[in-house]
Amino acid sequence: MAPQKQVQQHLTSAGTSSFLNTCFNGLNALSGVGIITTPFALAAGGWLSLLLLLIIATSTFYTGLLMKRCMDVDPAMRTYPDIGDRAFDKPGRILVLFTMNVELYFVATGFLIIEGDNLSNLFPQIGFDIYGIHVSSKKSFVIIVAAIILPTIWFNNMKILSYISATGVLASLVILGSIFWVGRFDGVGFQEAGKIVDWKGIPTALSLYTFCYGAHPVFPTLYTSMRNKHQFSKVLLLCFVLSTITYSMTAIVGYLMFGSKVESQITLNLPTHNRSSRVAIFTTLVNPLVKYALLVTPIVNTIEERLPSQYTRKCSLFIKTTLLITTAVIALEFPFFGYLMSLVGSLLTATTSIILPSLCYLKISGSYKTFGLELVIIGFIVLFGIFVAIVGTYTSLADMAQKL
Repeated sequence: MAPQKQVQQHLTSAGTSSFLNTCFNGLNALSGVGIITTPFALAAGGWLSLLLLLIIATSTFYTGLLMKRCMDVDPAMRTYPDIGDRAFDKPGRILVLFTMNVELYFVATGFLIIEGDNLSNLFPQIGFDIYGIHVSSKKSFVIIVAAIILPTIWFNNMKILSYISATGVLASLVILGSIFWVGRFDGVGFQEAGKIVDWKGIPTALSLYTFCYGAHPVFPTLYTSMRNKHQFSKVLLLCFVLSTITYSMTAIVGYLMFGSKVESQITLNLPTHNRSSRVAIFTTLVNPLVKYALLVTPIVNTIEERLPSQYTRKCSLFIKTTLLITTAVIALEFPFFGYLMSLVGSLLTATTSIILPSLCYLKISGSYKTFGLELVIIGFIVLFGIFVAIVGTYTSLADMAQKL
């Protein structure tokens, strides 16, 4: 079949999802726990750092388009690892799988930290002693939540959890609305002026803003699911515009409310006795509970694919349980949500959402052979991604080292 016909068939076949359905799924992919970190990111970098949020949103939107162009070249590509494989053969597939899975692993760890931080904020008196060792409220809740999550990761059928967790858009709006209500009607106010810019905090702001746009591993699936693939660019544009508005509004409202005192999770600043605050906090807590199993499923699948075909269900349960235990241990030993997500954003999200899509496109399309405006733009995006990865990773590790 001629290449032109292959592409045309690819654009008009296989998909069943409508424009609105794909938009909803795209917004859910972009609407994550990053929303509660944006006020802290803005406080770290100052008001001018909002320009960085726009630059990151624009860059990651463009790299999403580059992934679409990669898939148009070869209809056989259906996943992100397929793109890496087509561009750089087996090493490309391994690199994509590694960065994707490590990112998912640390985001799952961050979920446990969120649960421990917010539940201990609501119920600080909870704690227990074991063999003469006192376990604090925060650590107690990490252990309790891990025990609650354990049965959910043993399920082979993820449909129920996927339906429940597909509420990221609603959760983001509820959190934003609740935070605004606390500021406007519950006496907190919007009186903080804030800084214009804080150069020391720019790397942290960059990393956390980047973390908000880590949905690229999902984009190939969304694209292949569409009935009319010509509309995917419009879907991406709408998703990025709406999510950026939500992120920026939450950042602005939270920074005006608490200024430099804002915590790495805005929910930790909210007065726990107010009903609106509790709505925001409990909304924040529900998503990690139901999304944890979905997050670790790709990791489990990647591990199981490399096991002998005769492995048993007990082996699968062991892998899932081990993943949960290790993430819980990290959450107990390194309970620094803001710095951990900053590390994920700089080292992993910058790689999966900025650097790799750009390099894969240049290799697959052959654009690197011709100097022009497109090559200059992509080159700038790659250099920007490398800058975020290096500076953000160094800053995150240094900040965590100081906390230990």
